[in-house]
Amino acid sequence: MELQIDDSVLVKDYIGGNEQALEILINRHNQRISSFIYSKVLDKEVTEDIFQDTFIKVIRTLKRGSYSEEGKFLPWVMRIAHNLIIDYFRKNKRMPSFEGSDDFNIFSVIGDDKPNAEKQLIKNQIDSDLRLLVDELPEDQREVLIMRIYQDMSFKEISENTGVSINTALGRMRYALINLRKIINKHNIVLTN
Repeated sequence: MELQIDDSVLVKDYIGGNEQALEILINRHNQRISSFIYSKVLDKEVTEDIFQDTFIKVIRTLKRGSYSEEGKFLPWVMRIAHNLIIDYFRKNKRMPSFEGSDDFNIFSVIGDDKPNAEKQLIKNQIDSDLRLLVDELPEDQREVLIMRIYQDMSFKEISENTGVSINTALGRMRYALINLRKIINKHNIVLTN
């Protein structure tokens, strides 16, 4: 069984003049870093270029003595690779950029998907009204609908939990939806905001 030398020890060895220590580090993390880069650029040649540029920066930083060891060699290298990926996209204008102008509004670029207080109140009211409508369904239909919609169960799981066939569970769900539509139409209920 071969003992694996810690990254921090290899970094110190390389700084101390042992060139083979860097080779071990590159071989150790090659797959992970290359996969990360490729997942972003989706181009084998560009991946190889960015990988090489990453380790050129690593070597320069280590040789300058600018690297502070905190036991985080791989995250540091990944951050360098990430920054080089961003540089690549900027250089090739494949990254969206926004020109500043007088009528520029940062909120048109960044959005907040969370509903505001009013929308949240409306959503809560709709959820509450819908639960009351579901309660009007026959027991077997209500049970399947609750398992499917609120508990996110598959029809196979519903079948196993209720002791009925999958086709019966599907049929009950279908009738539950038909009956819900009838109740909504009968009472002229609007369930949208």
